[in-house]
Amino acid sequence: MNSYVPESLPPCSVIEDFLSDWFRKCFAKTFPDVDLAGAGSVAVATNPDFGDFQCNDAMPLAKTLKMPPRKIAEQIVSNASLPGVIESLEVAGPGFINIKLDDTFISGRAVSIGNDEQSCIPQCGAGKTVVIDYSSPNVAKPMHIGHIRSTVIGAALDNLYRALGFNVVADNHIGDWGTQFGIIIMGYRHFIDHEKLEESPAAELERVYVKSYAKAGEDESWMDKCRAELVKLQNGDAENLALWKEFIRLSRIEFDKTYERLGVSFDITRGESYYQDALAGIVERLKDNGLARKSEGAIIVDLSDEDQGVCIVQKSDGAFNYATTDIATVDSRVTEFSPARIIYVTDERQQLHFKQFFNICRKAGIAPETTELEHVWFGLMRLPEGTFSTRQGNVIKLESLLDEAEVRALAIIKDSRPNMPEEEAKELSKHIGIGAIKYADLSQDPRTLITFTWDKALSLDGNSGPYLQYAYARICSVMAKYKEQFPETEPSDYPLILGDELERAIALKLALFPGTVRKAALTYRPCVLADYLFDLAQAYSSFYQRVPFLKAEEGIRESRIRLCGIVAGVLSKGLSLLGINTPERI
Repeated sequence: MNSYVPESLPPCSVIEDFLSDWFRKCFAKTFPDVDLAGAGSVAVATNPDFGDFQCNDAMPLAKTLKMPPRKIAEQIVSNASLPGVIESLEVAGPGFINIKLDDTFISGRAVSIGNDEQSCIPQCGAGKTVVIDYSSPNVAKPMHIGHIRSTVIGAALDNLYRALGFNVVADNHIGDWGTQFGIIIMGYRHFIDHEKLEESPAAELERVYVKSYAKAGEDESWMDKCRAELVKLQNGDAENLALWKEFIRLSRIEFDKTYERLGVSFDITRGESYYQDALAGIVERLKDNGLARKSEGAIIVDLSDEDQGVCIVQKSDGAFNYATTDIATVDSRVTEFSPARIIYVTDERQQLHFKQFFNICRKAGIAPETTELEHVWFGLMRLPEGTFSTRQGNVIKLESLLDEAEVRALAIIKDSRPNMPEEEAKELSKHIGIGAIKYADLSQDPRTLITFTWDKALSLDGNSGPYLQYAYARICSVMAKYKEQFPETEPSDYPLILGDELERAIALKLALFPGTVRKAALTYRPCVLADYLFDLAQAYSSFYQRVPFLKAEEGIRESRIRLCGIVAGVLSKGLSLLGINTPERI
């Protein structure tokens, strides 16, 4: 067995990167006279029987090298001088190269992850700023379950990017401007119930909005009055401006209550109104650049040649729209933060809108080449009977969802732990219930369309948040029992021994954690991390059931407890990146 050479792989590097770099050198060395276009990429083996990693690049090179893939793979392996990280290489099938890592390296890597405060997550974002725009509810409307996706996915990306060392600016770009305010002001003047407004501001404002909108659909003169109120607001009418500011204040109070329950916070909260003074200048800038022109009274940017249609930046009545505001927002963010990346987390319906204003920002020089613009879109959340709409009043309030999650979690806790003190049970129900809601979303690919049902969202079995929380709590229990029986012994004083195949499998899984976090962030898919954590918890469960812990002989016992501690640390770290708490006792 090769001994691990620490210098060959820095502590916070990613194993896949090291192996791929080494294999590319092997390919280049073996076939120096041929451009192999960087062949040598490595991936985790799909089956443990095939080793720990695989390099399959011999197959696509057969035509270029005019050789059978297996012959290519055999030449690579025969010419390779193995680094200490690798124990062996083996050619299999038509030309797969199976890679087995050195046990000493794997155990050392697991220990490093357990000892490092950042769990050896690569700091690839150091010195770079990223702006993440997520949640973005509308003023005067309660948050409903449709907001959960942007909020939870955005918060997870926020956490993941911070873990990679990025300076993150989390921006809640709330909807606090637009035509709806004329409708709300008219509704407020005629339908408001001040007692209900005091009790539940957002719900009452939504009620008057729905009623006013319905009336506008029946009576065109009502809509004319709504438009008149909007114009007064846009022109700075003192009374309408005061109402608008009060709507924002009351809504922010409601939003913050929900965010506190979800454990979500923002660095800045800036509504659409923040950018209003810049809109006229943006339109002039686009006209000066030759991008915008007049068409039927409106100012447009024609992107038809790029299959993106026409983008209106100023309407024929002189009003600006969302595209203009979003372009001004990019301009402001680039000027203030010089970000390497701006990420928007919204639903799938806005894909064309983002393609349009991203394109315009590039053409106008508003977004420099050094700033990436990313739209992370997600599938809609629907009710079994179809989509929901504030105007139609068929929404499930987000507050109600969180309440129900805690109620159901509390019932399960009382059933399984009837002697648990009431206050402890209630506190635990918050962690479990809200954790279940978050994980039910984050464990799915963001682009998946979700049909919301209570049973699915609050499932406490299988691949769920509560399952992972329980796995963590069970490890805490094992470690507490060890401490009780062996109070004078410190497991970290003993080496980590991978004598059992299950121990090795868990240590290898732990070694993949840093790369998994990076992949989840850079592909904008928190589900990558969720899948990893579920696999780790399952591997630990098999380990827990099949080998003795406290009854094992000295040394083996400490090694296994030490491995438990590292698993617990990774589960806790990973779940915290997803915004899920890990109680030590369930």
